[in-house]
Amino acid sequence: MTSARGAARSTVLALARRLEWGTLVIDDELGTRHVCGAGAPTVEVRVRDDRAWAAVLLRGSIGLGESYAQGWWECDDLTSLLRIVFTALRPVTRALDRMGTTTARFADPVRRLGVTRGGRDRRNVRAHYDISNEFFALMLDPTMTYSCGLFARPQVSLADAQRAKLDRICQLLELSPDDELLEIGSGWGSFAIHAASSYGCRVTTTTISEAQFEVARDRVASAGLTHLITVRPDHYRELTGRYSKVASIEMFEAVGWRDHDEFFEACSRLLDPHGLMALQTIVIEEGAFDRTKVHQDFIKRFIFPGGCLPSVTALVSSAARPGLQLLELHDIGRHYPETLRRWRSSLDAQRENVTRLGLDESFQRMWTFYLCYCEAGFIQGRVSDVQVLLSNRSARETTAAAWTTPRRRVATTG
Repeated sequence: MTSARGAARSTVLALARRLEWGTLVIDDELGTRHVCGAGAPTVEVRVRDDRAWAAVLLRGSIGLGESYAQGWWECDDLTSLLRIVFTALRPVTRALDRMGTTTARFADPVRRLGVTRGGRDRRNVRAHYDISNEFFALMLDPTMTYSCGLFARPQVSLADAQRAKLDRICQLLELSPDDELLEIGSGWGSFAIHAASSYGCRVTTTTISEAQFEVARDRVASAGLTHLITVRPDHYRELTGRYSKVASIEMFEAVGWRDHDEFFEACSRLLDPHGLMALQTIVIEEGAFDRTKVHQDFIKRFIFPGGCLPSVTALVSSAARPGLQLLELHDIGRHYPETLRRWRSSLDAQRENVTRLGLDESFQRMWTFYLCYCEAGFIQGRVSDVQVLLSNRSARETTAAAWTTPRRRVATTG
């Protein structure tokens, strides 16, 4: 071991001994066992390569994920380990949150340079969603829905949980055969197919992922719904026309924070004055939004380049600027850990098939870390998932009574 690696090892172990929640049992590469912290949960970590110490110390979550993907360390309960790490780092992240506004203001001009927005968005989206349609088919349920499901009971299948989520969004929008529905972010077509087949509405759905576009188009044809569903490969900025309803399901996370206002301006322009918009998105805890604008963590570095999670306050404020009024908000984040566990279980069961796709052990370990990282974040309340219902304010301004007797109230149920 070099002196630098030895110093990194000593520093990481010293920090681990200061844990106030959870226990880490660390077997290092020298054969020494270290018991750090106290109380449940107890997690065992085995370091295989001394390069892991510096990676974690110098690069935080990026180094932690990268070194795990390289096989430099193992763990018997990765989700619990990450929960312990998140808890230990909470005082640090809170301090960074207090500095976030100033940091974001100075970083903004630098990070604007070098690439057009449309090109940047397509590059970022394709970096994740165009990995392999076959890969996502191995991980997801038969509906091919890549977002949080709703589990009425623990024994509910993932496919039924996803259908319940899709149906809830349709009900929020009060869909009927008279509706022209626009979906921004097609995924692999599950929502468009569900809305058209179950509610008889006409759907225009759009995606800038080439791989998703091809599958969504083929699935619509196979379902015999081409007379009701049009799949388009267009950016939301390029869309025209007016729609009675608009939906977007966990696509907003890929919209850069500088483009939040423009996204909602486009939605308001495309939405009929008397129409409704349903948006499902992952959100970050209040106070952390300014930090996440400029801080690159494991997710941004390896999984969703260019993404930015909004806080609820930032989301609602941005939607309100072009006149979209909040009618309902439902927090469904408690359902995400189970969704993530189901995806991870599927990938574990399909390891040989994933390898046959040319996706090696390092890639598979990276995705295991990603799914556990997200699961830990939801359990610890660092992030959550919300469904919001919005309406163009012009619909409220048609009569004075619309302001005094709103059709709905803001809700926060799960």
